[in-house]
Amino acid sequence: MTVLDEIIARRRESLEARRRELSLAEIQAALADLDDAPRDFATALRGPWVRVIAEIKFRSPSGGVLTARRDPGAIAAEYEAGGAAALSVLTEPDYFGGRPDYVNKARQATSLPALRKDFVVDEYQLYESRLLGADALLLIVSALSDMQLAEYLGVTRGLGMSALVETHNAEEIGRALASGARALGINNRDLRTMKVSLATTERLARLVPPDVVLVSESGILSPTDLERVAEAGANAVLVGTHLMQDPHPGQALLPLTQIPAKPRESATGK
Repeated sequence: MTVLDEIIARRRESLEARRRELSLAEIQAALADLDDAPRDFATALRGPWVRVIAEIKFRSPSGGVLTARRDPGAIAAEYEAGGAAALSVLTEPDYFGGRPDYVNKARQATSLPALRKDFVVDEYQLYESRLLGADALLLIVSALSDMQLAEYLGVTRGLGMSALVETHNAEEIGRALASGARALGINNRDLRTMKVSLATTERLARLVPPDVVLVSESGILSPTDLERVAEAGANAVLVGTHLMQDPHPGQALLPLTQIPAKPRESATGK
């Protein structure tokens, strides 16, 4: 069993408890009265510079406790001042130290779109994410069937949100594109070994059409790292551990925000 398998099993268990506290019907009724439109996450990831999605997480399975801070709003404000294009907010509690209310706390402190980063295994979580204030959510290809991917993308768009569809290999990229993904993440971390290699993005980026936003995830520790994935054609990067371990995460972000984006050549050469 991989770390991802373990996390997903725990999320399935906790989902049942959340359903008892607040049903899907109750969430949908509450959404009908919601008047705060989602911010455009996908558009924020394109531009002349490689965009940075700055992540708020307090611990991780590979890095342990990352910081003693527990103030997502203050960290989000520091990220915005440091040039972040968007936020990623962990809400998974057992492995990443997250909480559902962290999304809204981070979002309300900035004008940036916020991605709820969790482990989606049920349609309930899509509606829940919108109620929590998320502008976007993460869908992990290896955790979902093709039918679920297509269905969840449709529901997400219907709610006005974006989805970042995470992949780890060529087969998963094919599945993501077939499902209609418009923002695709390549995770440089091998979830079987937890090892990280930027060569994963360099190898797989050409499989992602230029009209699909490409995000390189994990392993970005310096401008040199960012330049490597920029050369491969990444439109954006997701950076968490490196920033959260710094006493001043907004300042640590600054050197990563001025790397020019490069055109991405597809596998067909177009």
